[in-house]
Order: sequence, then structure tokens, then C-alpha cells
Amino acid sequence: MLNAYQARQWYEPLRELSEHFPIVVITRNAETSVQLQRECPLPIYFAKTITDIERLIESQHIDMVFYVNQNIRNFQMLRFNRPAHVFISHGESEKAYMWSNQLNAYDYVFSAGEAAKARLVTHLRRFNVDTQCKLIGRPQIDVNYSAPISLNPAYPTVLYAPTWEGDRPSMSYGSVASHGVELVTALIASGRYNVIVRPHPRSGVNSTNYAKALDRISETLAASSTGQSPTYYFDQSPQWGWQWAMSDLCVTDISAAAYDFMSTGKPLVITTPASALATVHDSPALTRVPALASSEASGIVPLVDRMLATPDSDYKDLVKHYFGDTSSGASMRRFIDASLEVMHEVTESSQKD
Repeated sequence: MLNAYQARQWYEPLRELSEHFPIVVITRNAETSVQLQRECPLPIYFAKTITDIERLIESQHIDMVFYVNQNIRNFQMLRFNRPAHVFISHGESEKAYMWSNQLNAYDYVFSAGEAAKARLVTHLRRFNVDTQCKLIGRPQIDVNYSAPISLNPAYPTVLYAPTWEGDRPSMSYGSVASHGVELVTALIASGRYNVIVRPHPRSGVNSTNYAKALDRISETLAASSTGQSPTYYFDQSPQWGWQWAMSDLCVTDISAAAYDFMSTGKPLVITTPASALATVHDSPALTRVPALASSEASGIVPLVDRMLATPDSDYKDLVKHYFGDTSSGASMRRFIDASLEVMHEVTESSQKD
């Protein structure tokens, strides 16, 4: 269930795509299957074993398979030659995950924009970016999600959306233990902002210290929520998307959350990993967006004040570089068009066979 968030963000894009051809969501975990049956607008097929996958392939005409992560059990599906295998990931970011050599296993990689394409050119070998990479923007920005809370409209809203601690030193981008407690405490003490804290769903899985720091943040928010003045909310809602519209500024880590929020054009702060072992490469975003070291976390308020008073108006070129056209509906259309193009190629190839 911890990874269900990766599928959730694709519910609506896939639902729209299902208006063009039937779609089924394949799950490999029973608990996840039960949960997705309750909430997903698409049919669910639970394939516990490779035999279950074979039954599906033999009984249904499957032309394309989307992958939202690199889970090892996904690769059992890759043995089948007929479908086009397409990696769509679960967000755009500068994490090393985004250029893993595992991407060579797929027929196509649907990427957000030119930044992702350049990343693949730089880091991947034996991968033809011109033919295998299709740019679709971020269709999730074209989905309207209902907010589970109301915020005090008299105050601007700061969103703190840290990623998880990672499962190895090179992926230790999370800021909860290094920045989070001091940052949230300072924002609340100022009394000038609504504060939404949206932790990554996997936070604390691999680190007790990380989990304890997150508990402290949650307890601080709860203790400060008096029902008056600013609104403080520890967000564990299933949807990631409504937070962008309700927030005026976001503090996050090197993660997909940073790029999702960047697409709004609103002020953004990206934390600097406290671990020197985290893999960090220069990028247009990391060189332009203000960085926040752990030693600066308690001084976040003056930075937020300055950024809200004089919001950066130069994000438009960054947004275009990372996502392409972000006008209403543009990303969703590109996702659907790219999917239909691949489907057409598979159909043509099958007819020749």
C-alpha cells in the first residue's frame, strides 16, 4: 500500500485515455488490489503470480503496458513481446532514479519535457532518445482535485512537501530530520502563514529518526491548531494536486514535488540534502530556485517574506523547459496523443505479422 500513491496520480489521465480504448490496472499485491478496487475509476486485475499475468495476456488483446515505477515484479511483464512497454514514472525530478539504466528495458519512455530528455542524453547509454522518448508534459496539472480542508483566507499559505529518506545513501534527499522540525516550528511561531505539511507516503519506512521527526512535526501542528488565526494541517489525504492551487509558496526537496509545484509558477524553495552522499547534479532548476541548507531552516520566515513580497517572475522559461506547454489541457492532450500514436504503431506492426 505504501506505493499506491504512484498509481493514484495516474487515475484521471488513464480514465481520460480509457475513452479511446479499454484500460485495466494490474496489481501484484492483494492489499493494494483491495484498496484500488475501492478508489480507482478503472477495472483492477490482481496478478499475484506470473501464471496470472499469462492468463491475462492469453485471454485479452493487450497492446500497451504502462509502468509507474521500477519495481522488480514489473519486469515479469516485459517478457511478452506483443505489447509496447512504456515507462511513465510517478513524477518529474532530478533524482538519479530518473536516468536509471533500467529505462533501457522499455520500448518508450514518456517524459515531461526537454529537461528530462537532456537528462537521458547525458546519463543513459545505448538509448535512442529521439525515437524512444516522447514528451507529454505533466497531465496531472490538468486535473482538478477537491481539497479536504478550508484555509483561513486572511493568511498566505506555505506548503512543506518533503520527500522520504530514501533507501540508500545516494537517494537521501529527504529533509524531515534535517530541516523539518525547525522549519515548521519557525513558520508557526511567526503566526503569519497557514501551513500545510505533506510528507511523502513512504516517510519513515527506513529510518526511525526520520519517523520520529515527522511525528514531532505532526504533534506541533496539532498542538498549534486552535481553530483561530492561521490554519495548520498535517496532510495525509490520498490525492496530490489540490495543494498546489491552495498554496502561495512551497518548500520541498529534490523530488517530483518540486517540479509539480514549479509548474504553477509560484515561489519555490528547494532544500539542500544534509547528506553529502546524496547524488546531486547541477540543473537549470537547482541553479535558479532558492536553496535552503539545514543550518538555515530556522530562518525560513524572512526568506518566505521576501519571496512572497517579490515573487520570481522568471519561472516561465523554467516551466517550459521542464514541462513544455502548460496551458489548460495541453499536457493531457499530449499524453493521450502519444499513447494513441504508440497504439497505432503496435496495431500496424501486428497487422504486418
